[in-house]
Amino acid sequence: MAEEEVSNKHVILKNYVSGFPKESDMEVKTTALKLKLPDGGDYSGAILVKNLYLSCDPYMRSRMRKLEGHYAEAYTPGSPIVGLGVARVLESDDPKFNKGDLQC
Repeated sequence: MAEEEVSNKHVILKNYVSGFPKESDMEVKTTALKLKLPDGGDYSGAILVKNLYLSCDPYMRSRMRKLEGHYAEAYTPGSPIVGLGVARVLESDDPKFNKGDLQC
């Protein structure tokens, strides 16, 4: 696959949310991203995917608050919240994943 640069748009929470989330709690960021598998080294077996669907699950609501002593993985404002989705494989260096495969 030829290296391609794409625009990656994402919504980031600026801080922990108190009450119902408001638009002012969020920030839309756009970054440039090169679609290319890294070469060798620790990246052997890497795959490049394009996200088609990202879930927004009810458990994420509690993750928007500051949690201390909670079992859930800590969330840091300004970073993505972990979630699940469906993606298409664009490029693969792993024999278990083929170009065009859909992955969850």
